Amino acid sequence: MSEKEQLKKLLLEKSYRHGKFKLSSGKESDFYIDGKQTTLSAEGAYLCGRLIFAVIRDNATKIDAVGGMTLGADPLVTAVSVVSHLEKAPIPAFIVRKESKGHGTGQYIEGLSNMPPGGTVALLEDVVTTGGTLLKVIERVEAQGFKVGLVVTVVDRLEGGAEALAAKGYKLEAIFTRHTLLQ
Repeated sequence: MSEKEQLKKLLLEKSYRHGKFKLSSGKESDFYIDGKQTTLSAEGAYLCGRLIFAVIRDNATKIDAVGGMTLGADPLVTAVSVVSHLEKAPIPAFIVRKESKGHGTGQYIEGLSNMPPGGTVALLEDVVTTGGTLLKVIERVEAQGFKVGLVVTVVDRLEGGAEALAAKGYKLEAIFTRHTLLQ
């Protein structure tokens, strides 16, 4: 079984639920994918790290750091950073806060000291619906002078997120779409 097939099996076992759910976007859905149930498992984190690192490695743009919005991206950025170190191509991780730090520097971004000023970053998310979280992250990292060179999700629900990102000039790369995960 390939790593992608293993991850699909884990996502379906640990993260996928059928029923009636309200999503963070406010939309209602007949299914829910709680990505953290998979990304916080040892095997799931490893597989996500390997598969996302492969997307980054195969991307034409050199990526200087990998990050995303807390909490969904936290295990992903850590996994990718660890895998990159093991592959002898280290990429530092950063985390974007939902609210600015209320003390100290008041920053939205944690891990800035590991990132080259003005560098190109890859943004990660476990599940994308409308793309609203990623658009907020893009705004925050670009406000700090970074360039977004890649946007990757584990699962694209195919509910407008890729289109919202494309309208702003960003292409969403997905390990799985709703269709490839549920087929």
